[in-house]
Amino acid sequence: MSVSFRQRTPAEYGRILWKRKWLIILPTIAIAFATAWAVRRLPNIYESTTLLAIRPPSISPSVVKLSEMDLTRRINDIGQLVLSRSSLEPMIVRHNLYAAERARGEATELLIEQMKTKDIKLTLNSSRDDTNGFNISFLGPDPTTTQRVAAELASKYIDEQLKATTRETGDTESFFSEKLQRAKEDLDAIDQQRVQFMTGNAGTLPSAANSLLGQLAGLREQQKSFMTEIGRMRDQSTMLQTQKGDIAKQRTREIDDYIDAIGDPKTSPGYAELIKSKTQLEAQRTNLLLTLRPKHPDVISVQTQIDSIEGQMAEMVKDHERRVADREKKLASAVDPRLQNIDYSLQMIRNETQRMQSQLAQGDAQIAQINSQLSGAPQTEVGLEVILREYSAKKAAYDDMRAQQQRADLVKEVATTQRGETIEVLDAANMPSRPVAPKRPVLIAMGVIAGLAVGFLCAALFEVPRLLTIQTKTDAEHYTGLPVLAMLPEMLTPREERSLKLRRMAFAFAGVIVAVASVPALIILLRVTRLLELVAYRA
Repeated sequence: MSVSFRQRTPAEYGRILWKRKWLIILPTIAIAFATAWAVRRLPNIYESTTLLAIRPPSISPSVVKLSEMDLTRRINDIGQLVLSRSSLEPMIVRHNLYAAERARGEATELLIEQMKTKDIKLTLNSSRDDTNGFNISFLGPDPTTTQRVAAELASKYIDEQLKATTRETGDTESFFSEKLQRAKEDLDAIDQQRVQFMTGNAGTLPSAANSLLGQLAGLREQQKSFMTEIGRMRDQSTMLQTQKGDIAKQRTREIDDYIDAIGDPKTSPGYAELIKSKTQLEAQRTNLLLTLRPKHPDVISVQTQIDSIEGQMAEMVKDHERRVADREKKLASAVDPRLQNIDYSLQMIRNETQRMQSQLAQGDAQIAQINSQLSGAPQTEVGLEVILREYSAKKAAYDDMRAQQQRADLVKEVATTQRGETIEVLDAANMPSRPVAPKRPVLIAMGVIAGLAVGFLCAALFEVPRLLTIQTKTDAEHYTGLPVLAMLPEMLTPREERSLKLRRMAFAFAGVIVAVASVPALIILLRVTRLLELVAYRA
């Protein structure tokens, strides 16, 4: 007959939670502290916005035919040029955007895609009576840089709109465009060389030195633990060898005692009877020799009987020695379970010692490799500085060519934009005073909730199996259907109580140590996975 599961009361669940309070509190504190620390390290994100307006041409449509393209399509066409790789990549380098991501070696295409889809926002605005406009916003970690990028994006929209209205280019514009292209190719080449150099020497880059030092410290701590464990196993092996020798000596004594217990045949009644008969015959032979010669048949007959008795006595002794030797051989060849168990334990210790020694050798090899990488870091830094200096020179040349091209476009603008449709900046890019992200209280609250979830999960791992067993008087009555007449309390000796108290203190201390040690690991995990960045900046 099956019995249904006994539902617990809220008070019982409360007692269970109170019993496992440290399993809930310690993970909650560790995860909340790690989250708070990681959130505190997150950079602030500011947003700068500028308003641009498209004003109609100032001349009559009969003189210049107006564009029939609507505002959305024109802005999209201009945006494709402004948000292209050739436009955004120099801006990223010039304003040192995504410095941390570029230091980690993330691909430039991913950074440009993030800038286009996440950090740059374009919003149409048609609320004004005589102006069709749109807002450009940019998100960045520095207010000044954010304002500059937003202003530059606005200027890019203006520049691209002006280029769209002037299809014809002069010799000056072609000349500077060609030189700008060559400068950009040189810049891309040196940038590719820089990326390849950093990729090929990723393990010895200056930015990787801290990580290598952390790995080196972890490996050395691991080596110390391995050496401690090997020493402990060797002590255990020595103890087992000593115990084995004591058991072997005890086994030898047991075999000797068993052999001694078999008994000497000379003390047996049969042997005594033979001695008695021999004594009588020897007396009889002595008497006969007084009257007869030794070769007399009677003397020879008595002597024959004496020799027969001596042979029987010797045969009894030999038979006893043979039986003792056989029994001693069987006992010596028998397998002693105590010695066999010790041999098994010694073999296990030897195997575990060999495994740890192998891991110790692997750790030494890894430490040597990391030391080699650290020793090569200065050379890599020198090579990287050479490439960066060349990159800066080519970048300066590229920026100079681009500035000259913009000046040539400005000369062209004087003759064209005042009569045609133009984009103007109505509201300049503002200097943000407060960050728009991350929402630190919300993230910290999420960390606390995650810590509570982990704590409740840990408590559930211990308590859920206990809910399916009989633990209390109520459980016994529910599952057996019988009344409980009496309950015997758990009775412990003072030694057991002290041992239980010490074990609980050890578990509590171990829990605190694990919680404290897990905080740096959680911080590193959050930093490596960038989970908080995904939640804070893309939510």
